[in-house]
This record gives sequence, structure tokens and C-alpha cells, in this order.
Amino acid sequence: MAKGESFSQVLQRTRERLSRVLQGVLGRSSSVAELLEDVEEGLLQADVGVEVTEIVLQRLRHALRRGEVHQGAEVLALLREVLQSLLPVPPPESFPGDPTVVMLVGVNGFGKTTTAAKLAYRWQQQGKRPLLAAADTFRAAAIEQLQRWAQTLGIPCIRHHYGSDPAAVAYDAVHAARARGLDVVLVDTAGRLHTKTALMAELEKLVRVLRRLDPVAPHETFLVLDASIGHNALAQAREFVHHLPLSGVVLTKLDGSARGGMALAIAHTYGLPIRYVGTGEGLGDLLPFEPAAFVEGLLSAVPTAAH
Repeated sequence: MAKGESFSQVLQRTRERLSRVLQGVLGRSSSVAELLEDVEEGLLQADVGVEVTEIVLQRLRHALRRGEVHQGAEVLALLREVLQSLLPVPPPESFPGDPTVVMLVGVNGFGKTTTAAKLAYRWQQQGKRPLLAAADTFRAAAIEQLQRWAQTLGIPCIRHHYGSDPAAVAYDAVHAARARGLDVVLVDTAGRLHTKTALMAELEKLVRVLRRLDPVAPHETFLVLDASIGHNALAQAREFVHHLPLSGVVLTKLDGSARGGMALAIAHTYGLPIRYVGTGEGLGDLLPFEPAAFVEGLLSAVPTAAH
């Protein structure tokens, strides 16, 4: 299946909400003000957020004033271009460490543990040898879930007892990976926002401990966000962005959400590339993010020319 087609399927609910409004841009002879109102309504309904929506509208107003676009079809074509420009291009996958350490952070219930397993599966399919580290020691269920994924994948999982020091788990995991000649350590962490200060201190300690073993570890720190909470993800992300060396975002549950526009809000607000998108519960249900394919998936139901 082509990547563009995959994003088209994943973004179906968001696209349906957006296209109901944007079809009006082409369906009638509109004034500039009416065209911009339609675009604004559509973007806000897709949970792009006020700030990003205003950036898009300013660019469209400028183009309309300069005579660069004249009708609905041209407005929509420019909309594609502007939305894509707001999404940072993610870097290619790389494995610079020995082993490469990937830390997954975010609020509990957003899919960190399953995402760790999906990434392990993805890289296993590429010939890498991953190891899972159960550093969410405050939830026995998280430890057990990660262990089950490891057994399914046939890979090792480093775990300590419930309530133990998460940094010790990560430390032991890197040592184990080195001893076994493995390529990647995926560290699953806790996400207890009701104890925000303690959580951030715990995650910062985890980073410090990893850097005793490798001064540039973790090589990747992915913030895992649930697409179904829409623009509210901005507030969820704020503390993690301020305390940790984030290198990108993984969006989960995008296939079940009509709020896929939140990807634009997150990427623009924090300058973070979206790295992967979760598209289901299976191990293979993870897409590497591509801005052009994502935007096409958002707007593919809206024609680029009037018929």
C-alpha cells in the first residue's frame, strides 16, 4: 500500500470533518471573506488550533491581495502548500549508538508501551536487534505488558520489581545490550501527570544516568501523544518539552480520531517533527511520518479544481 494511501485511510475521520466545510469553497461563488471563513472553520474543526489557523489565514489573505490566487480551487492548492510548510521534515532513521538508546515519554494511557513494541518490531524487520526496558516501574501492568510484547517478538526485556528505580532499569538495560551485542534499547517510562514534579525529576535522573554510559544518550527521546485528545495535547506536551531533550513526537490513535489537525499544532508550537503515527493495535500498525502524505491525507477528499 502506498504511503499516501495509508495516510488517507488513517485520516479518514479528520478528513471527513474538514472536507464537509472546505467543499463549500468550491461549491459556490464566494467572496474572499467567505472563502477565508470556510477555511478557518474547517481548520478549527480539525483541531489545528487558533494559532496555526491564523498563520494559514494570513498567508491566504496575502496571496489573495497580491492576486496570486483568485478562486476556491487555487485557495485549496495554496492551503496544501502552506500546511506542508508548517510540518518539519523528520530526519531519516539512524542508529548512531552502541547501542542506540530510544526513550519513550508521555502521559499514561497514551500508548507508550505499545509504541515501544511497535518500534522494536519495525526495527527488527530491518535486521536490528532490539531490547525492551521496563522503566515504568510504578505500574505492574506496564511491566507485564512489555514483557508479553518481548515474548511475542522473541527479544529480551530488562525488568526490575514493581516500585524499583527506573534509572536502574535503564542502566541495566544498556549494559545488557552491550554484553549481548544488541543494536537498540527502547526505554518505556512512566507518565503520572498527577505527580508532575516528581515525574519530571525522575525522567531527568533517567537521562543523567544514561549519559554516564554514553554522553549523547538517549539518542532519541520520543514524546508519545494521543491524537484523540486533539489540541489539548499542547498542554500535555508542555512539561515534557521543557524538561527533556525531545527529538520528535509519536502520534497514537490517529485512525480513530477526527482531530488529526493537532499534528500541525504540536509540530509548529514546539518545533518538533512528527516521527511516527500509530494506526491500530497491531505490531505493524506504525507509519513513519511524511508531511506531504499527511497533508494529502487531510485534503484528498477536496478536489483541487472545480468540476
